[in-house]
Amino acid sequence: MPKDDIVVPMADKNKIGKQGEDQAASFLEKKGFKIMARNYRYKHAEIDLIVQQDNWLIFVEVKTRSSDAFGEPETFVDYKKGRKIMEAAEEYIHATDWHGHIRFDIISVKLGSAPEIRHFEDAIN
Repeated sequence: MPKDDIVVPMADKNKIGKQGEDQAASFLEKKGFKIMARNYRYKHAEIDLIVQQDNWLIFVEVKTRSSDAFGEPETFVDYKKGRKIMEAAEEYIHATDWHGHIRFDIISVKLGSAPEIRHFEDAIN
């Protein structure tokens, strides 16, 4: 069967996504970030992680893949997804009365025997 015809059941996608988010949260905590929220939802948007470090509030989109057969995980954040994240971030900023700096990052996670995590700062604009 060609790769393009492979279908991953939704439960498996959710499990892979959760594993990636857990890996990303742990990675950020080890770097000194404080997790402020996970899976923050506003309307039809979701922000995987909202973290703080010093006077920075960072909105993080986590992209996880079990392999790179279809490309690098970070390449799957498109313009439309970025706009939704920014809309949800605006609501969070307003709701929490945040007055510091903000940034939008992507964390790419490739699962495997030795997970590969890459952090792209200021990646969504």
